[in-house]
Amino acid sequence: MTATQAEPAIPAAPTVQQRNKQIALDCAAAWNRWELDGILEHWAPDIRHYSEDRQVDTQQMIGAMKGGLAAFPDLHLDVKSAVAEDDRVILRITVDATHLGEFMGKAPTGKKVTWYMLEELRFDADGKIIEHYDVFNYLPMLKELGFVPSDDQ
Repeated sequence: MTATQAEPAIPAAPTVQQRNKQIALDCAAAWNRWELDGILEHWAPDIRHYSEDRQVDTQQMIGAMKGGLAAFPDLHLDVKSAVAEDDRVILRITVDATHLGEFMGKAPTGKKVTWYMLEELRFDADGKIIEHYDVFNYLPMLKELGFVPSDDQ
């Protein structure tokens, strides 16, 4: 190597925030493959779940996830943004799916639907998710399925 050639750069190890963000994105990718185990493997055994600021038992959360996949088996999460700070990652997500299974007592309609969600994940030092918060905006989907009046009614 001559004096004018630079030493090859050694890639820096990812920061904790980068690692946590990648785990959160890996969970979204597992949803898109309809592999719940790809999400559950990142949960700490004592994870706490909150939906709309209401605490939810882990088995209830898993049941809701399975129910969502049964009602919308082709659902796809499009992560619009991911922000990591300290031990938390927040994802802003658009969900597109087809209503092919019963949902909230409504028989399948075959309609394409969209809804929006925010996920906040808190990680421990080992990269396991110890807290999970979600907030859903189901209004567009509820309009598309006829649960509430659409904007043109």
